[in-house]
Amino acid sequence: MSSTMVADEDDFLWDSDSEPQFFDKDRHLRFLEMMYDLLPSDYQTQEINRLTLAYFTIIGFDILGSLDRIDKDAVIKWVLSLQAHPKNKDDLNNGQFYGFHGSRSSQFQSNVEGALVPNGSHLASTYCALAILKTVGYDLSLIDFTSILKSMKNLQQSDGSFMPTHYGAETDLRFVFCAVAICFLLGNWSGLDREKAKDYIIKCQSYDGGFGLIPGSESHGGATYCAVASLRLMGYIEDDPLSKVMSPCIIDVPMLVDWCLQRQAKDGGFQGRPNKLTDTCYAFWVGGVLKILGAEKFIDEGGLRGFLLTLWWFL
Repeated sequence: MSSTMVADEDDFLWDSDSEPQFFDKDRHLRFLEMMYDLLPSDYQTQEINRLTLAYFTIIGFDILGSLDRIDKDAVIKWVLSLQAHPKNKDDLNNGQFYGFHGSRSSQFQSNVEGALVPNGSHLASTYCALAILKTVGYDLSLIDFTSILKSMKNLQQSDGSFMPTHYGAETDLRFVFCAVAICFLLGNWSGLDREKAKDYIIKCQSYDGGFGLIPGSESHGGATYCAVASLRLMGYIEDDPLSKVMSPCIIDVPMLVDWCLQRQAKDGGFQGRPNKLTDTCYAFWVGGVLKILGAEKFIDEGGLRGFLLTLWWFL
């Protein structure tokens, strides 16, 4: 790419004759439009997670200021069609979770015996569904949030963690975050025990300052984001806690900031764990933590932009 190529000022990111100089917004929008219109062959094995793929696609349009490229009414209709509904009020006491299915195939999936599974809704799919609806301007008070929140309480374990489905799965910080985000989006905290969730999160902070997915596990960038974002959404940590180090905080903020900053490598990107390769996703996970903590000013922004653009250039 020529170093003389003209780009909008907002697109210009770094100066190099041998590397791309700008973020190609139009190219990214073409990719998002493809993901919006169909499911490419490389993603067909992820059809069961189609709602999650839609979440990334629609959020991408929103970040790029291009929500006008999608049919919002069609998106709303499709998302709402994936919600699981109890047949009656008594069903809310049957132990099942009445959230959103991840796709049409998971909505009508069969068990190993071939019998139809009537409700395979998932905590992560429910978070993605509500986030999509919020993004496209849908009034979340219009959905059946009572069924979601009342049945979601069935997924919280005695230690404060969450399972993603009522028929069993792993429990860790990912699903704590999903549950917290669901309650935050709906403006109703009746779907979880906040004190238990808080205590579980605190137990996941490791000796090095980061958070593991479960208590006692290795610190990880994604788990750390889920922990810190959950505490912030629940109101247990305030904005920019780093500037308020003299105020009491339920987590060790200075040690956490130090752990996050150590995740930025020489190539400018972030790694999820020590001695691991850098990856674009951790620019969000770890960078997001630093933003919540008020420590984003310590990021080597030029190095990070260069890392992200270099990877884009080779796609």
